[in-house]
Amino acid sequence: MLSNLTFDVLKQAIAGHAAAFKSVTDYQPAGGEGDKIFPPTYEGGKYATETRHVEGREVNCVLVDSVQSQANRMELALLEARRNGHIKLPLITVRFDQAVLLKQFSVSSLEAPHRIADAILRDSLLDGVMFRKSEKGRILDTADVRNATGLFGLCPTALVFGLWDSTGPRGGLGAKFQRALVSEMVGYDARRGVNVSSRIDPLQVMKDSGTIYVKPIDGDGYEGWTLNRDEAVQDGDKPRQKGKDGKPSNINHGNVTPDFNFAKDRNGSIVYDAVIDELGVERRVARLLGGFTVSKVRQTTVLSLSALRRLRFPLNGAADSTQEVDQAARVVLAALGLTAATLAREEGADLRSRCQLFPTDSFFWHLLDSPGQPPEKYILTGKGAAELLDAAIHEATALNLPWEDEITLTPHPDLVQLLRKSQELAAHETNGAP
Repeated sequence: MLSNLTFDVLKQAIAGHAAAFKSVTDYQPAGGEGDKIFPPTYEGGKYATETRHVEGREVNCVLVDSVQSQANRMELALLEARRNGHIKLPLITVRFDQAVLLKQFSVSSLEAPHRIADAILRDSLLDGVMFRKSEKGRILDTADVRNATGLFGLCPTALVFGLWDSTGPRGGLGAKFQRALVSEMVGYDARRGVNVSSRIDPLQVMKDSGTIYVKPIDGDGYEGWTLNRDEAVQDGDKPRQKGKDGKPSNINHGNVTPDFNFAKDRNGSIVYDAVIDELGVERRVARLLGGFTVSKVRQTTVLSLSALRRLRFPLNGAADSTQEVDQAARVVLAALGLTAATLAREEGADLRSRCQLFPTDSFFWHLLDSPGQPPEKYILTGKGAAELLDAAIHEATALNLPWEDEITLTPHPDLVQLLRKSQELAAHETNGAP
């Protein structure tokens, strides 16, 4: 039986012994069944493949979107909802708007890789004081599962998506909170494909048309190219060629011969794998980057209520917390997790180039409550989730639990200088510097 996930249902689930909310959704490529998808690649051009035991059989699987990537997508969905005024959420923002920077931007605690414990926030100032030395920043120094009150009010997403303050004053002994919300997308019955690349040059520049030399940087900082040896940058008594061989293809002129796309290492060399052929002989085979076809992609999202129940929220420096306050804070965190996952799913699954997926069924949440009994099944929309979160925040703040708005930090001058130098280097390389 289907019903809406209401505020009362959520509160009862937290107050009781339910283990988790779970949502499982199957996807197909937007191009249809059998269309190729391109999962992420890791160092050396490797795909994350493995064999899993699924429904009584061994299944070849490929990771399509990792736990970390899914968390980032959900945090960005929360950030967008906050910017649009759909939800209220504490946010710490570092503004890189200094005039000396070539590009200005901001980074929030919903975008920083390590959330509130990230080095970007650590190396920034709050009202002229280093953030970690400020009254609010020092909250991290004493936060743990028995006293998560300050972190709840400052960066509640850290209690949902997990946190390890490994770069703080306590090093590896810094505050650590497990992930309460975990999501992953995996392709089933994965078959590796091949991929080719080619390009037809409208100018039809031939590879032997001339040797391309590096030209000195002009007054605008642009490093061009030349066919004239005498105009080139000189390396000793030789003009400097563009690339290894000075061919026009090094400046993106000329045809690209159709070829397979191979995985390459950091030095640009093709990566080879050792494989055993049908005769038991080991051979070296170039690793191809060709995507996969899969029978389906399954997204599994689990919000652990057990993890949330471990958190305590004492008020006003008390040695212990009360059941009422703990319950209210946990309901907020559960609503926050449900909101993040629901909003991210409603935004769609266009994960990367050539990896857009579309769900084959509707989104539902299952409440894992009574062992041996079928779980209750609930509908929750993004709008409904935002309303749950708002109601939970209202009850929590009425009990004097903290809930900040937006806190703005200023990057330390040393961080600004480091960023400026990095931007200059990036601009120099973009303009063709070797």
